[in-house]
Amino acid sequence: MESIVKKLSEIESAASAIVEHAEAQKEILDHEYREKRNRFDTDLETRTNQKILEIQHDLAEKTSALLKAQIGGRNDTIAALEKEYEERHTWYAQTILKRITEV
Repeated sequence: MESIVKKLSEIESAASAIVEHAEAQKEILDHEYREKRNRFDTDLETRTNQKILEIQHDLAEKTSALLKAQIGGRNDTIAALEKEYEERHTWYAQTILKRITEV
């Protein structure tokens, strides 16, 4: 009987040692995974911020180009209107005067 109790005690000690080792390994793995997750999060945040900056830069360039095109178009329209005025302002004045006096 004593040998059975001794054997059970040895088995229990071995099982306790295995559980302690497994818990220690679990702590180590938890720490490693936490570090990997933190590195991944930091890397992802860095890449995301970089992509946001690239998109903002591209948007600023496209907006600037669009504004320049609109300003150029506006200036062309103003120049065309001024040219037409210079060429036909007398006719416009005469037409307006004629309409006013015809009443």
